[in-house]
Order: sequence, then C-alpha cells, then structure tokens
Amino acid sequence: MPRATNAAASRRRRKKVLGYAKGYFGNKSKLFRYAKEAVHHAWLYAFRARRKKKGDFRSLWIVRLNAAARANNISYSRLIEGLKAANIQLDRKVLSDLAIRDEVAFAGLVSKAQDALKAKAAAAKAA
Repeated sequence: MPRATNAAASRRRRKKVLGYAKGYFGNKSKLFRYAKEAVHHAWLYAFRARRKKKGDFRSLWIVRLNAAARANNISYSRLIEGLKAANIQLDRKVLSDLAIRDEVAFAGLVSKAQDALKAKAAAAKAA
C-alpha cells in the first residue's frame, strides 16, 4: 500500500504557521522548521506578557499614587493605611485615576485618610 501523506492538510498547516511568522527576520519567516519554533516562542512570550501586564499596571498606579500623595504631604503607604482605617474601599486603579483627573477629590480622600490615621493613633494611645 502506498504511503499517504495527506499533503493538502500538511500544506495548509505549514502555510498557517508561515502566515503567523510573516514579518519575522530571515529564515524565521521563510522556512517552516524555523518559523514553527519562532511562532511557538512568540506565543509563549505573549502568554506570559498577558499576565505580567496586570502587575505592570498595578506598579504604574502605585507610582502615580505615591507622586500624588507626596504632593499632598503624605506617603503612599500612609495613604493606603489611612484609607483602610477610614473604610474607604477604592482600588489603586480608581485612586490613580482620581489623582490624575480630579485633584480636589483626591485631596479630600487624603484628608479623610489623615483624619482616620489621627483617630487610630489616638485610640491606640488611649488603650
């Protein structure tokens, strides 16, 4: 019995991989063997980066919050501690957006956080 290769499916599969590798440098965009490896690596990097992006954005929000908080004479860590003490449950994304777009509202949140910190310190001193 002759060897069956299913050439149509193989060609389609190879063309698909070469399509994904379009724009890659040198052999990685022309030859299937190298293109397959390059595409596989690209997918691994993309998978990892999609998860890393979430941490990168959180870091960005924290940096922005720290800068805005220090402009209001408080550090980032004290701001977060004060907001927790005041039972204000806004996440860092929303706080960062407020700090950029509405400085008056952010200053109000900072003052509430500072008041809550003073109340917490007074309660600790009384106890």
